[in-house]
Amino acid sequence: MTRAKATSSSRKTPKPLPPKGDALSQRKLDSRAEDSRLIAAAIAGNQTAYRTLMKKYHDPICNLLYRMIREKDEVEDLTQEAFIKAFQSLSSFNEEFAFSTWLFKIATNNCIDYIRKRKLQTFSIDKPIESSDGDFSFEIPDSTYEPDRDLIARQRTKLLDQAIKSLPAKYRTVILMRHSEEKDYAEIARELKLPIGTVKAHIFRAREMLYKNLRKKIQLY
Repeated sequence: MTRAKATSSSRKTPKPLPPKGDALSQRKLDSRAEDSRLIAAAIAGNQTAYRTLMKKYHDPICNLLYRMIREKDEVEDLTQEAFIKAFQSLSSFNEEFAFSTWLFKIATNNCIDYIRKRKLQTFSIDKPIESSDGDFSFEIPDSTYEPDRDLIARQRTKLLDQAIKSLPAKYRTVILMRHSEEKDYAEIARELKLPIGTVKAHIFRAREMLYKNLRKKIQLY
């Protein structure tokens, strides 16, 4: 009986749990420390660090962009583009800020650019506007017109075609199916008999190679 009491009294009193706010703050600090290590490793050329960063933030970026455009395959494309842009500029990242905040800003700006371009492509200023006084049309002057704009567009297209032709066959095939034939990821996976994850990885790699190839050339036009 005495022994039982002694054993009971020798038990350690459990430490009180930290307040919820403190735990959340600590998780954020741990996450930033992890990101800092991964960024340093990625800049040094560690490919695993790149993959780890992408795996960590892929779904949060997808969820953010999906709330903006609600188009699954376009969201995946835009997510990949955001990572490519971020990784290409990783050496200029300022660690005074959270990597997640920086990455989310890149992804959001990229998505806004996509939305603007899509609106420009689909909105017709010649379409009559209905009103209570009948239909009317209006004209918007094009203040951005440049006489050689068509020439510039053709030259950019030529550069892109050349860059695509220079890709390894497996990357060239998926990028053409996605952007020239406008097939979705599931269709590409089905036709090539590849896992959809492999298709996404190939398209990501193809875009990354194109971005590196064209980044400096395209600035000339």
